[in-house]
Parts: sequence; structure tokens; C-alpha cells
Amino acid sequence: MLPAPLPPDFIPFNRPHLAGPELDYIRQAVAAGKLSGNGEFTRRCQQFFEQQYGINKALLTTSGTAALEMAALLLDIQPGDEVIVPSYTFTSTANAFVLRGARIIFVDSHPEHPNLDVAQLELLITARTRAMVVVHYGGHPPADLPALLALAERYNLWVVEDAAQAIEARYHDRPLGTFGHLAAFSFHETKNLSAGEGGLLAVNDPRLAERAEIIWEKGTNRAAFARGEAARYEWVDIGSSFLPSELNAAYLWAQLEARATIQRRRQQQWQFYATALAPLAAAGTLRLLPAIPDAQPNWHLFALLCRSEAERDALLAHLRQRHILAVFHYLPLHRSPYYAPRHDGRPLPHADRFSRTLLRLPLYHELQPEQQQRIVGAVKGFYSMNT
Repeated sequence: MLPAPLPPDFIPFNRPHLAGPELDYIRQAVAAGKLSGNGEFTRRCQQFFEQQYGINKALLTTSGTAALEMAALLLDIQPGDEVIVPSYTFTSTANAFVLRGARIIFVDSHPEHPNLDVAQLELLITARTRAMVVVHYGGHPPADLPALLALAERYNLWVVEDAAQAIEARYHDRPLGTFGHLAAFSFHETKNLSAGEGGLLAVNDPRLAERAEIIWEKGTNRAAFARGEAARYEWVDIGSSFLPSELNAAYLWAQLEARATIQRRRQQQWQFYATALAPLAAAGTLRLLPAIPDAQPNWHLFALLCRSEAERDALLAHLRQRHILAVFHYLPLHRSPYYAPRHDGRPLPHADRFSRTLLRLPLYHELQPEQQQRIVGAVKGFYSMNT
């Protein structure tokens, strides 16, 4: 049975953006006869990140998840190693290290923001701790990123940035994704810049660069051989097929070219929501996520915090009845069916609270001002009936 057609006034949560030249670039890739990974468009994208963001070595991947899995391989995570991960995040953040046999030690969110609470980290470090994964939720760094980095240096720990949502976001005028030893970006269709599916591993530590390329190329020295740096093309290490096709890279290149326009549009939409909902926040009817000092967000998402789970669910239903799709996430990983039996039992009340009360409003390039007016009007209407 076919799904029922959507009503004509339906506002989706997200809609992929077509900047303009994507299909032309895909046709160019097809005409060049190079559709598999590591062709001209792949090189353009990787050089862009290295030059514009100061990344030591950038490697396009099939997804942000794949970039995280590469990071776990590259850090040689072994069974029994401990990796500290925020509970309030997507499964990929933890799963990449679980696949290597690591024990995940979950850290709670900050009381004021879904990102991890840096103040809790030191109590979680043991002799088995190998790495800390910092998630930049919504394009925001943790409130005290310098303290996290200092802690990692003191205990000789690797830092991996899950920057899936953080493209174009900055902290102290430095791009997020350039602070850790490694960082993973996502170009999923829901992200600011998209390849449909895609990601990137940022290798910021030069010590890891050569091996990263080998793991990326299925454990071979193929890339070095193609550059004339190796006499033979051989299997030299573990690895897997992490390269995206040239079709994905071609699509992404068009998005990178249009990034300034895309970001300006998202900022305008984000500011519209913030201004329109400020009176409700000032009255304590709802809360908005606070700004992080010295950070420049990337306008990836607009979230509001309800006063209870029941209120959040009722608001979601209210919007849905008015043909507006809003969403919530995440279900905290320490309570997940898979990892709850493996969690050490510590309560993580702030991750639980954000999971119960956070709601995301639609935010995408083609969202029109009159549609945003409808969304804001529906939110205000809900609270006028429920105060």
C-alpha cells in the first residue's frame, strides 16, 4: 500500500538543498570516466578543507559514522580500552569504538546545554582510558573546551571531535574539528552542507596522517603508489573501504562553493526563530539553548526546551496536527537497550532531562518566511492554550 500523500501545506523537518551546479558536476564526473573514490572532485574537496580550515590531512569518507570508525582504527583501540563519550549523542559516536571492543564510559550533559560536562571528566579517567570523544551538539563546543584539552594532555589521552553537526562553526575564531587529534564531519542530507551521504576525517595530528591514508585505502599503500611514492601497490595494514564515490564528492563540491550563501540563509532563519520566541523564553514558558562564550555557531539547528516530557510530546502533536513536522532527540545511550546492561549504573540526570524536553523546529534552506510565521504562530498558540 502506498503511503498517504502529504497535505499541500505540510512543512517537513528538513529538505535537502540543491545549490545549483550539483548535477553539472556529477555529469562532469561521469564524463571523466572516474566514478569510484579519490578522483578529481574528491581531491578538490579534501584540499579545500586542508587549505580553508588548516586541517593537516583531510580524507572524505562514505559517512560521518565511517570517519569515526576510521578514528577508532587509527587510534588502535583494543578490547578493554575505555573511551569517554557523552550519553546525549547519536549511536555512531559510541558504536565506532564498541566495534573495536572498547568499554564506553558515559559522561553526563552540562546542566545548561546538551554537550558534555567537562567538570565531570577527570573523575571518569582510569588507567584504561585511551580517548575522549567530544560532540559539538548543534555546532556548539562544550562550555570549557580548553579545560578538556588540558585534561587530555595531562593524562596523555587522544581527543576525537564528533563534529558531525559543526561544519563552519568556530571557537575563538578557530574552526571546530581542528582542536582534537582527529575529527569526524558529516555531510548527510540533514546537515548544512550535504553530499547526500558522506563524511570527512580530519587528521590534525601529523603523526597519524600516513597511516590514516592507508586505513582509508583498505589497508593498502594505493594512494602513495598512485603518487609515485611507493614502488609497489601492497597490503600493508588493516583498513576498509571508506572512500565515497566521485558522484558524492561532485555534489559536495557544489555545496562547498555555495557555503557562504547557505550559511547566511540559515543564520537568518535561526535569528527569526530566536527573535520571535524570545518573549516566551523571557516569561519562562520555554527555554532556548544558551550561547557558548567565544563561540560562533553554524546555525545547524534551532531547539527549544519544554518544561516536561508531557509538554514536549503535546507540543509535537500540536504541531503535527497543523502539518508541521518537528522532532526530538536523542534517547540517551546509557539507557539504550543495547548498552544499558553494560553501563556502570551512574545516573546521568541532565542527559535524561534534555532527552525528555528538547524539541527541534524545522530549519532548512528552502523554508520560507511565511512558513516560519506559521511555525512560530503554532508554538505560541499551543502555549496560549496551555498556560
